[in-house]
Amino acid sequence: MKPARIAVICVAAVSAIGLALVVRAMGSSSNEPASPAAAAPVEQRAMTRILVAAKDIQPGKRLTDADMAWKDWPADEIDPSFIVDASAPAVPKDATPEKKVEGAVETVARVANEAAGKGLKSDYLGSVVRETILAGEPIVGRKIVRAGDSGYLAAYLEPGMRAMAIGVTVETAAGGFILPGDRVDVVLSRENETGGDNAPGPKFTATTVMRNLKVLAIDQQTRAGDDAQAVVGATATLEVGPQDAETLALAKAEGDLSLVLRSYADNAGPSGRTGRITAPVAAAPRAVKVYRGGEPQVVTVQ
Repeated sequence: MKPARIAVICVAAVSAIGLALVVRAMGSSSNEPASPAAAAPVEQRAMTRILVAAKDIQPGKRLTDADMAWKDWPADEIDPSFIVDASAPAVPKDATPEKKVEGAVETVARVANEAAGKGLKSDYLGSVVRETILAGEPIVGRKIVRAGDSGYLAAYLEPGMRAMAIGVTVETAAGGFILPGDRVDVVLSRENETGGDNAPGPKFTATTVMRNLKVLAIDQQTRAGDDAQAVVGATATLEVGPQDAETLALAKAEGDLSLVLRSYADNAGPSGRTGRITAPVAAAPRAVKVYRGGEPQVVTVQ
């Protein structure tokens, strides 16, 4: 190889090494790491909250606060049967750009909510479950019955119990202070056939024929208002057993019924008929001797 060519190669090698050293020195003198390629922007998905079961709920169960929970859910996957949280916060006009972005997302969520049912958890307290709802499953309208809805009373009844209405007035319903959910006794008052001014025995009697019955409704109101102190109605619907319904129907036919309000401290006692209802006292039969054709004949007169 010619000496001139060797010299050119050596100069090129030295230049390359020097350039590498310069680049390394420049990189080590800067405390800032080399910036990676800008990541692609991630699209923020609109989210909302729906009402779900906090645990497994069986049919006939009345919903409590512990049975329900709010769960984040994509707004574009909201089904019209879902119950959506109605307490979404509003975004002020002078919000920061970040808040405005969040506000745009919430706007999309609210638009999606228009197609679904809105509400608060308190709106569904006391609702009765029609079908089994598993933990984490959305609570939908077809699986629950809210107070006032069609079929609520049938779902509200305890298994094996019946609903029976009796006529009431302000006087016979504790002045109207008996509310749905209270417990009452039923008193029968009637007039005896043999009682009177000139006959032995009392003219009127009163007997407690039912005790500790639950009041399901007053007229068509199955739940008193939050600030209601009294409910005046013409009928009271009571929860009774099948045989108790027969006894109560008999008592209705025999006389006047009155409801007696029980204290909350007395609600744990037995419920149903007392066995004190009896048939009205009838006059004792009398025997009369009648002569027919000269022959005596005894005839019993009731």
